[in-house]
Amino acid sequence: MKKNIDFKDLILFEDDDFVVINKPPFLATLDERVGGAPNILRMAREYSDDMQACHRLDKETSGALALAKNPEAYRHLSMQFENREVKKLYHAVAWGVHQFDNKLVDRSIETTTKGKARLAYKGKPAETYFTTLEPFARHTLVQCVPITGRMHQIRLHLMYLQAPIVGDVVYGGEDFYLSTLKKKFNMKDGEEEQPFIKRFALHAAKLTFARLGGEEVTVEAPYPKDFRVLVDTLRQYS
Repeated sequence: MKKNIDFKDLILFEDDDFVVINKPPFLATLDERVGGAPNILRMAREYSDDMQACHRLDKETSGALALAKNPEAYRHLSMQFENREVKKLYHAVAWGVHQFDNKLVDRSIETTTKGKARLAYKGKPAETYFTTLEPFARHTLVQCVPITGRMHQIRLHLMYLQAPIVGDVVYGGEDFYLSTLKKKFNMKDGEEEQPFIKRFALHAAKLTFARLGGEEVTVEAPYPKDFRVLVDTLRQYS
């Protein structure tokens, strides 16, 4: 599946200094520690030699990812991330029906040795604002605006709100099966029902940053197919 992805097809925005792509799920941003699986940075460097990733998205997370084409651009955008000047907006499908109205979660996070993170008083400060976009029968489409950029921040903060992300089994979010909504759901004999979405349902929907000349650019990333179909289906059964 991944081998057929053409980097050019992922581009949402491009100028002389930056490229913003719509990262597909299941593709790592950078080299992983094991194996030589394709990753965004390797694909990007085939497109433009000096490309660097200015931030990263978890492998399962889809959506807007910014890359710099030259060292000056990389420094410029990295500083914006460091100074929290980049505006990031995510959409998540959470378990449970919730009414969040720009609700702030201010809970520190520390990383643990196994590539996971946890809420901890001695961790680094982490803040996220949550707003309900659309409630469904048993789930909620939530807008997530992280102010800081800690590892697994949105996932942990939603777990803290008892609204874990669909498919995020690491942080309390069970897989979602269509049979739980559809009364007359019949499997063929011998078949096992598969989770409706095969990853946690988190998408980086929008990214706003300043170009080298200072003018602001906002890039919106459409949902990938799996996320779009999940939202459409939940709507249908609400």
